[in-house]
Amino acid sequence: MLKVAIVGASGYTGVELLRILHSHPEVAVTCVTSEQSAGRPVSEIFPTLRGRIDIVLENLEPIGIAEKVDIVFTALPHKAAMEVVPTFLKMGKNVVDLSADYRLHDADVYSRWYSKHLNPELLQEAVYGIPELRRAEIAGASLIANPGCYPTSVILGLAPLLKGKVIDAGSIIVDAKSGVSGAGRAAKVDGLYCEVNEGFKAYSVGGTHRHIPEIEQELSLLAGKDLAISFTPHLVPMDRGILSTIYSNPLGKVTAADLITLYETFYDGEPFVRVLPEGTFPSTAHVRGSNFCDIGIAVDERTGRVIVVSAIDNLVKGASGQAVQNMNLMCGLPETLGLDFLPIFP
Repeated sequence: MLKVAIVGASGYTGVELLRILHSHPEVAVTCVTSEQSAGRPVSEIFPTLRGRIDIVLENLEPIGIAEKVDIVFTALPHKAAMEVVPTFLKMGKNVVDLSADYRLHDADVYSRWYSKHLNPELLQEAVYGIPELRRAEIAGASLIANPGCYPTSVILGLAPLLKGKVIDAGSIIVDAKSGVSGAGRAAKVDGLYCEVNEGFKAYSVGGTHRHIPEIEQELSLLAGKDLAISFTPHLVPMDRGILSTIYSNPLGKVTAADLITLYETFYDGEPFVRVLPEGTFPSTAHVRGSNFCDIGIAVDERTGRVIVVSAIDNLVKGASGQAVQNMNLMCGLPETLGLDFLPIFP
């Protein structure tokens, strides 16, 4: 039985980790931390856990935590994770980090989008944890940089096209929409009910969203050359879910049927990617609460553009579910263990 710590358990990704790991047959959550709520049962913070997970939240003391667990999930804000991850690694613990602190390979790029990196030597050691593309590397890693939610939807949506050199890598436009939980649990004016309800808006317009360098890094590796994308995120008045609509220009004549065959071959055997039949497109309602990524593909016959639509639950495949998937691979467990649950509908 693996003993697990969740560092930063009072946010949405923290409670989602608790929900998933509660049903994991090979895991016992033995430590949860929260600087603001230490000393209180986690079920007091999240009443959904009442009577099932009543473990008391602790202060963040890396050495003490490392002494009593086998693996650590760090669900801390960006810049906070890199203050504690090195201690866990030095004490021989595997770490799955859900922040952005280890996703970018270049410390200078990280500093431009976030802040100065405190341990840049770990950036080359960290494995970007997208199992469909990095399964073997993840299995041998001690530090996993769990992908962001938008990047997961975009990378899985584009991987077959870029790897197969089907599209012009310089033509990619991403129009993505997220539920409000993607902004986290901290109180912010932009997340208030009256600010969000019955509204639909773009934000971080003009190439300013922090997920852009992460997306471009991974897409460039798939394409075999540096590329830049146009990426515009939107906030939708729903709790959870991401829908990304991705446009690109093909390098030759393609049909939707050909592309669906390409995707089905590329993702053959993948437990959490579902390629939809021709003429069918995903909905966030059909992946809600699950670790699935649903993908639909079309070709605009009038403009010739390829259109890919991908849908994930931002808190599961876009965060905590993928983190558990990575943990399973790191620890030599069946990849789907604890994750083989169906979406919640309606």
